[in-house]
Amino acid sequence: MKMEFAILPLTLVIVASIFQGTFGLGMKFMAPLKWEAWWLVHSTVAMLLIPLIWALMVVPDLFYIIERAPWPAIWKGMLFGFLWGIGGIMFGKSVPYIGMSLTYGIVMGLCAAVGCLIPFFQLESVLTLPTFPYVIVGVLLMIVGVTLTAYAGIQRDNNQKKVLGIKADFKLGLVIAFSSGILSALLNVGFVNAQEVGKTAEANGVNVRNSSLAIWIVVLFGAYLMNIGYALFLLIKNKSWHSFKAPKSGKSYFWSVAAGILWFGALGIYGQGATLMGDIGPIIGWPILLGVSLIISNAWAYLNKEWDNSQRPFLFLKAGLFMLILATVVLGYSNSLT
Repeated sequence: MKMEFAILPLTLVIVASIFQGTFGLGMKFMAPLKWEAWWLVHSTVAMLLIPLIWALMVVPDLFYIIERAPWPAIWKGMLFGFLWGIGGIMFGKSVPYIGMSLTYGIVMGLCAAVGCLIPFFQLESVLTLPTFPYVIVGVLLMIVGVTLTAYAGIQRDNNQKKVLGIKADFKLGLVIAFSSGILSALLNVGFVNAQEVGKTAEANGVNVRNSSLAIWIVVLFGAYLMNIGYALFLLIKNKSWHSFKAPKSGKSYFWSVAAGILWFGALGIYGQGATLMGDIGPIIGWPILLGVSLIISNAWAYLNKEWDNSQRPFLFLKAGLFMLILATVVLGYSNSLT
């Protein structure tokens, strides 16, 4: 019976991973919009409009609930969301120095580990929990899998583009990428530290699964402030407001909105699955979300022929994906022990 109860939340997290691994496709269709114009639309849809619409549909008296929630949970959630926004910006800054594949591997690996382990060690008597060894092993397997997929991507880039970055700035790129990975994990830390908002929603009669949407409203408001602020800064600095009127930009607008829906679709469904798992949910669910989304994104890359003429790197990729699948199985099993 315990295993049957664990299947639904785990299924929700895996479905969320499919959304998470797919939303990045929209970023290939930014032109002719400037990045800051595309991101302004995308972040408004992903972090403000869709969360609000969804939450208002299933959380009665949403703003009353947030008003009644403990203030520490509110400001912690917003603060961690804001810091996560800084991590996203640093991701983009790291790519020119060390390449997309290495940046992605470092950020994803650290994000999965830190976003899981910080909330894990905040639990009482964590060392005595039956899930402890499985969570630790699962996270380690996840890091190995991400490392292998990152290495495969680096080798593929070397084969196809013959560029890795500027060696003189390689150390700087690593520092930025490591900082980005740690800060990016704080989105989940914010979700965990704002759980009292969800409990306030439950106390007011909201379904347990849907209570997570009230939490995301708080966390993503902080994230939205950071993202919208940076986009506006670039629009002013680069004087690129004219980009909004660029001809033949309909496809760009479509994908900025579609990617926003997919992005919060992932977080919203993940939050529901993690909440149903109980206190251990965000700890187990977060690395599964990132690991499976990495599998999905590489599947899209394979279908788009990005791995053509890269036979040896593709072997490392398959090994990495196998480790990610194994990590998902171990973490999924640990959920049945809670």
